[in-house]
Amino acid sequence: MTYSMQLETPIGPLTVTATKKAVTAIRFGTQVPEGSARCTAAEATPLLRKAAEEIGDYFAGSRRRFTLPLAPEGTPFQQKVWEALRNIPYGETRTYKQIAIQIGHNQSFRAVGMANNRNPIVIVVPCHRVIGYDGKLTGYAGGLDIKEQLLELERR
Repeated sequence: MTYSMQLETPIGPLTVTATKKAVTAIRFGTQVPEGSARCTAAEATPLLRKAAEEIGDYFAGSRRRFTLPLAPEGTPFQQKVWEALRNIPYGETRTYKQIAIQIGHNQSFRAVGMANNRNPIVIVVPCHRVIGYDGKLTGYAGGLDIKEQLLELERR
């Protein structure tokens, strides 16, 4: 069983979905995944409350690393990419090619881009920290303006 809760953030609403043991998704917007029970803040599971607290701390500028248990669903390749994303230090960026080299798939930067695009746990798995080879911002599920806001938050 999964539980979902909506959070209001400076970049708009986020929906956090989790089992009792791990966060499975954090997505932009208010859409609750099919089969997930919608919770209010008062009804939230301890893990959803912890996720709300850590995300709130991140936006307040007092959290640089998340401690939430995560269980995103994806292929083994996607899992490798998402783990590499979690290792990008706060306030830094990497290119798709750098991530491909890091995970041992030197020429797979397009596949890294697709895995980045399919990241189900935004912000906590910081796909916003991945940029184009020329240093320019590239596609982001929340839009490039939100990607820029997140990177600016981390630069402060």
